[in-house]
This record gives sequence, C-alpha cells and structure tokens, in this order.
Amino acid sequence: MGPRKITHGHVPGGRIMRRMEPVSDTLATALEASAEAYPTHGFTFQDMTGKETFYTFGQMVDETGTRAAALAKLGLKKGDRVGIIVIEPEDFVLSFFAALRLGVIPVPLYPPMSMGEIDAYMDRLTRILDTAKAEVLLASEKLQNVLWSVVDRVPSVRKLVAIESLKKGGPAPIFPTITQEDIAFLQYTSGSTADPKGVIVTHGTLHANVTGIMTTLEMDPDKDDRGLSWLPLYHDMGLIGFVIAPAFWGVSCQFIPTLRFLKHPNSWMETASRYKATITFAPPFALGLAARRARPNQIKDWDLSTLRIVGVGAEPINPESARDFVELFSENSKMPTNAILPAYGMAEFTLAISLKEAGQTMRVRYVDPEAFENEGRAIEATGDFALEHVSCGPIFPGHEVKIVSPETHQEMPDGCEGEICLKGPSVMPGYYLNDEATQEAFRDGWLRSGDLGYLWDGEIYVTGRLKDLIILNGRNIHPQSIEWPLQEIDGVRKGNVVAFSVPGLSTEELVIALEKRADADNQTIREAVTDAISKEFSVQVAEVVVLDAGLLPKTSSGKLQRRKTRQLYLEGSLGSQGSRQMGSSGQKLTMAKHVARSVWTRVKYTVTAR
Repeated sequence: MGPRKITHGHVPGGRIMRRMEPVSDTLATALEASAEAYPTHGFTFQDMTGKETFYTFGQMVDETGTRAAALAKLGLKKGDRVGIIVIEPEDFVLSFFAALRLGVIPVPLYPPMSMGEIDAYMDRLTRILDTAKAEVLLASEKLQNVLWSVVDRVPSVRKLVAIESLKKGGPAPIFPTITQEDIAFLQYTSGSTADPKGVIVTHGTLHANVTGIMTTLEMDPDKDDRGLSWLPLYHDMGLIGFVIAPAFWGVSCQFIPTLRFLKHPNSWMETASRYKATITFAPPFALGLAARRARPNQIKDWDLSTLRIVGVGAEPINPESARDFVELFSENSKMPTNAILPAYGMAEFTLAISLKEAGQTMRVRYVDPEAFENEGRAIEATGDFALEHVSCGPIFPGHEVKIVSPETHQEMPDGCEGEICLKGPSVMPGYYLNDEATQEAFRDGWLRSGDLGYLWDGEIYVTGRLKDLIILNGRNIHPQSIEWPLQEIDGVRKGNVVAFSVPGLSTEELVIALEKRADADNQTIREAVTDAISKEFSVQVAEVVVLDAGLLPKTSSGKLQRRKTRQLYLEGSLGSQGSRQMGSSGQKLTMAKHVARSVWTRVKYTVTAR
C-alpha cells in the first residue's frame, strides 16, 4: 500500500510528470499513515560518534505517543505553543511529532552557538518566546543551566522542561481532531534580531508544498528512495525537507548531527555511500567544504551511484563550485553527473518555491554583464565576459509567480529583472500575532519575496536580495558577482567573503569583508582584492576588511549576513582589534564618521598617488 498516484497536466520541458499525493491530509496523522503504508520504512539517527538508532514509522508512533502523554501531563493542549531547543536530532524529531499529534504548536529554536555570544542569544530567544506566547520551553538537559533565566524573563513561559523527561510519558492523552486550517508550527526567520517574525505554517500549506516538492523530485518510497540530511532541524530546509516531507510520503531518512558534519565533513558523502542515499540537500557552501575535505584514498572507495539528487538552495548558487563538486565525485565515486538540483524557496512560502526537475542537467544562462547591471535585462552574452545565472526551475503546479518593478510595481516581461512575487496554497497566512508585518509582506494579494530575479522559458532565475543590491556609478551589481571571484584569491577562506556598499562623499562606495586562512598575509590579500576588483569591475574599493576565521556574522543556518556585516562595519565593531586596515579603534562608526573617513581616505590616496 502506498500514496495515491495520479497523472496531472503539468508538462515542464515537454515531460508529463506523475503526481503523487501525501499519505495523510495533515501532518498530525502522517506517521500513522506511513506506518501502515510502509511498515519497514522509518528514520535513522546518528549521534556524534556515528552510532545509529533506527525507528520504523510504527515505532515512532509509539514513542511520540509516550511523549505526547508527557506534554499533556504538563497541561499543554491544542493551540498552546511550546519552544523546542534540542541538540540531538532524535529527541527533536520525536518531541516535535509528539506536540503535533497533541495539537500543540511547536516553535523550533536554534541552540546557543558559543558562550561568548550568550547575552545576544538570550535576548533574541526571549523576544521570540515572548512574541510566540510560548507556555513551555523544552530543551536538552545539558542546556538547562544556560536557559534557566527564560522563565523569569518571559511572562508566558511557566516552565523549562528537560526534553529527556518526556520519555517517562503519562496518562494516555486524547488526541484532538486536526484540520488543514490548523497551525502546525511557527517558523521564526533568521534575519532581524530586533523584530523576530514567526511564519505561520499550517497543515494545509505543508500539504501543498510537500506535494510540489516530492512530485518534482519524483520521490517514490516504493522504489526505495532514501533521504540523508545533516541540516539543522530548527531551519525550514532541514525540518520540512527531511522530517516533514518524508513523513508525509513514507520515505526513509537518515540524520547526521549538524555539528558532526561541520567537524567531519566527510561524514556526509561517506554516509551517502554506505546508506545508498538517493537524495540530499545543502546550502552552496557545503559543496565546497565537502570537496575540499575529501581525501583521495577515501572517495575512491565510496559508491555514490544511487545519489541522484544533490539539492542546493538557501542562497544563489555558484555554478563553478557546483561543477567542481560534480566533477570530483562523479569521476571518483560514480555520482551521477546530473545530480545537482538548484532550488529556490523561503519560509513564507512554507519551504520550496521551485526546483529543477529531477534528472535534468543544471541549466545556466550566460548573460551580458553590461546590459544586466545597467538596464536589468538578462540578454545573451556575445562578448568575452558573461554573468552565469542558474535556473531554479518552474514554480510548482497550482501556484503563480510574477516579476514586478520594485519602483513602479508593474509586471516585468521575461528576461527583465525585478522583485519575485508569489501566490498559491503554499503561501503563509501571515506572521503570528503581527498584522503590521503581514501587511507589509503582501501587495494586492501577492507575497513580496524581497528577492530579485527574472523569468525565462517559464523558469525562475534568482539573482539576489533586493536589500543587498550594490549600486555603484549607476550600475546594479549583485554582491555574489563580486564575492565569488574573490574566494579564489590565495589566502582567502572560500565561502567567507562579503561585499556591501556604504555612503561615500558623493556616491556609494564598495567595502569588502573577508576571512583569511591562518597563514595568509593581510596586506597581500588586500592588494590582491583591490587589484581584482579594479580589473573586473573598474571601481575603487573603499576598504578591505581582513578577519580571522569565524568572525564574519552568520545566521543560525550558516548563511553569511551581509546586512549585519555592514551594520557592524559602520559601528566600528566588525571583527577583532587590529584586523582592519583602518578605523580599528573599536569606537562607534556612525554614518557621518564614515563619510568623514571616506574624505580622508580619498585625500590620502590622492597625495600618495602624486
């Protein structure tokens, strides 16, 4: 017995795609339905040593029932919110489903990354819990000593509970009726620290989005498709893509702790080989990390022939990095050459908006840089230089996309860049208890993504974030166009370059912040960066900020934070003492002070040049 299978009329690229339906209408009953349909399928959890624990979906039903009883014993009922901060994937997944089955609304939260930033972490955590009106905070036992003050700081939180205690259970609960209109969980975005916004994810939006994802990927539990993920489960890609979607579909999945992958990147492809995984996903930086850490004597022994999908999303994709990854593992480990699958998504659209079709080669357009930067037109390059734009495929069936001018809000023709706007059953109802932010997110019924891109042959090409766009001398330059080439400079840590603009004397000026390798010379890197940008873009760099490893700000999911980097730069607090070429006094650097310093830099440059 399996999910119902029907054929629908969506024909991207001339192919008729077989449409499959989830095993259940809501996530609350998905485990039970998958247990009945696929009794031998389930989830495997690794610990930090690589030791594995397997649960069939039926065993997960039993275990989540026990934990749901413990939650009911705490007085939690349908509609109550519960924060979850858990390090171990096993405890997170089982407790998450326990809450869902009881109708309690989970609020996944990331654990503290380091004690050095604990004050900022606690401030953000308390704001999220306060806006969510959470009643209980579930956390790993080892985090109790760090989080104990939350109960006093957040009026709604009445108890901090060790996640391990849920294994004790309680009296058998009465499971409520759950509909597609009910809230499944709240997904807090990893952007602004001052105003956290909780995306409302309903059982209906999950059902619609998972159907689009799994149909496009042609996932089939009857053919023994298997997922593999090291992604953090408090983030939408890891949670929805590898916990919720497989549960809705009856697909087995294995989980590597995120910290284990970061410490031992080879664990990703090694597990894929041993587990015979067919699908995995990661942000772009992971491709480069896995390729750099791969040992020649190891990868020859890996068999990645079953790994038909390596999805890449969360930020614009560097085609060169993707090609290098495929070349390495296809030649040495038999990974299919068409495995890379670009994806586009956002939390406000549940997870994914569009995906390249499974089995198709990554599509890249070579675009004339002058026409694109000056006019926003993505026309075919005819000269020696070109921008590479990667297709993220067509939007899911039953959903709509249009590109509009950020200034006039008029719809743009194909091949013209503008803001990506979206409609459809995957779109969030709004932000939790935040009508003002919800209204700002929509215009005339369309969700404003804040992303820039264009349509070509019915497919979405994402070019960057609207707020990250760098405008220099009338040219619109996307930061990754600058960042990607600079990563190749000797001494620069790949995936750790940020480009942004700041106010200058008469126009915006370019600043580069990057992390260096331990043995690299700061001045040599600055000169190489300045020279590369001058040759490639014909602009002068106002400053090159060279930092030690780990000092560029990143989100909880590992993405570089350009706006926060810019903010810290303007405050004079980016990086450590002495890491800056100038202005490293640590004093606040206001806009006025920056402009004043910009004038001095220009004067000094002119005098030196003479």
